[in-house]
Amino acid sequence: MEPPLDPCALARIGWRADDAGLTGSLAEGRRLARVVEQHRSGYRVDVGDAVFAVAAPAAMVRAGVDPRTRPAVGDWVVLAPGRPPRLERLLPRRSLLVRAAAGERHAAQLIAANVDVVFVVCGLDDDFNLRRLERYLLLVEGSGALPVVVLSKADKAPDADARRREVERLAPGAVVLAVNAKDPATAEALAPYLRPGSTAVLVGSSGAGKSTLTNTLLGIEKQKTAEVRAADSRGRHTTVHRALIPLPAGGCLIDTPGMRELKLTGAEDLDAGQFADIAELAAGCRFRDCAHAAEPGCAVRAALAQGRLERGRWDNWVKLQGELTVARDSLAAQQVRKRHEKTLTRGPGKRLTDKYGSR
Repeated sequence: MEPPLDPCALARIGWRADDAGLTGSLAEGRRLARVVEQHRSGYRVDVGDAVFAVAAPAAMVRAGVDPRTRPAVGDWVVLAPGRPPRLERLLPRRSLLVRAAAGERHAAQLIAANVDVVFVVCGLDDDFNLRRLERYLLLVEGSGALPVVVLSKADKAPDADARRREVERLAPGAVVLAVNAKDPATAEALAPYLRPGSTAVLVGSSGAGKSTLTNTLLGIEKQKTAEVRAADSRGRHTTVHRALIPLPAGGCLIDTPGMRELKLTGAEDLDAGQFADIAELAAGCRFRDCAHAAEPGCAVRAALAQGRLERGRWDNWVKLQGELTVARDSLAAQQVRKRHEKTLTRGPGKRLTDKYGSR
């Protein structure tokens, strides 16, 4: 019988000594594994010395199930014996990066689980966009992971230092690095965040340099890369699915496809983190319910007029606030609908029980 827990083998894929309390007691024949790939047809897991496909129980993958109860790349899971082995249960997560799925229907899409660092990769070419960076950082704030902004293609940007300072002003406290993703020295700059037992995930637009950065950290050409379009610095989707990759230095890296749309989940807090300065300004308004439009004594409008608050940043805050309201309203409507559906499905069963008794 295979050993249920081999700390030495699992350490290669991010298992840490302080994770031991997560497993509980493993029944006979059960094994611990980490989800390293997610496909439409299922999952692939790593047990430390082998990678293989597993089947997930119907309760995890059927339509209508809360996506947060499904496995994501980076999750630790318990496997039950079988051919192929069956994914039996998820272990508690220490962090979870989520966005709202694209499309009109509001649903959570899991990006990565149990990550310590989120590398937000942004190219110092036409990909550079402060408003999009604000959106990425807002999503990362609620994940439980540390945000690190990686400004790639610094070798092609004479104003790299100035843009790095722009991002630092945008997100006080966040780590901001300007790098050449093809230069091995980049691996040294990111090394403090990729120590043994740590896991990082790369997010950013197509063509930002995520796969190039992954190859540099690995020291081999593992991930496909492609030239970006000259017109807009956008790239093709060379990474087509999320994948966790052990690194030679001992950490783990999750590469992800480029994200064209970054919808908020409804759980974000605009009054904290990178937008705390706007919340502080609003607290200085004369009226507590100030809408920052035409009210007298508005501290926000005064800051805009004096140049202490950038107009583009404020406009983006207003836009994000509107999106959050829509997302929260959608979530509330979904919860009401689910409660209604549960009541409808429970009614007939209760009537049958009353008539015939329980078995």
